[in-house]
Amino acid sequence: MDQQMIVTRLSGKNTHRPQFQEMNRLARLRKFQGILVYRLDRAFRSTVDTINQIEEYNSHGIKFISLHDNFIDTTSPSGVLMINIVSCFAEFERKIIALRVQSGIANAKKKGVVFGRKPKVDLQRAIQLKESGLNLTEIAKKLNVDKSTISRVMKNSPPKLKLNEVLKD
Repeated sequence: MDQQMIVTRLSGKNTHRPQFQEMNRLARLRKFQGILVYRLDRAFRSTVDTINQIEEYNSHGIKFISLHDNFIDTTSPSGVLMINIVSCFAEFERKIIALRVQSGIANAKKKGVVFGRKPKVDLQRAIQLKESGLNLTEIAKKLNVDKSTISRVMKNSPPKLKLNEVLKD
C-alpha cells in the first residue's frame, strides 16, 4: 500500500474540492486503508454527503476515523447512528451560521453600513460636472479616472427625478 497524506484546508460544505476528489479517487483504487480527520464536521457539512461518503469508504474496505469524535466506529451500527447524529448537527450548525450572517448583513445595511470597496468616483460630483456641460472624457480627466469608469457610473446611476414627478401621486 502507498503511504499518502492529503491535507485540505477547504470548507467541508461541499464535496467539490480538488483534494477531496483526489482522495476519493485514491480510495476507489484502494491506495490506503483509512481516512483520519480531526472532526467529522470538518470533513462533511451535509448529512447526505456524510452518509454517502462513509458508505463508499466502507464498500472499499477503508476505515473512517475522526480524532475528536472517538466514539465513531464506521463498521458498527452504533457508529453509523453516531455519524448520522453528528452530521445532522454539523449541517444544522452550518445553516444557522448562514442565517446569522444574512441577518447581520441585513441589520448592518438598515443601519447604513455600506459593503464593498470604496467607489472610485464621487457620483454626485460626476453628475454636477455632466450638468455643467462637460462631456465624459472631460469629466474623466477632472476626476482622474478612465472614461469607461465614468460611462459605467453614469449608466448605473439612478435617474434624476424632478420634484413635481415625485409629488404627482
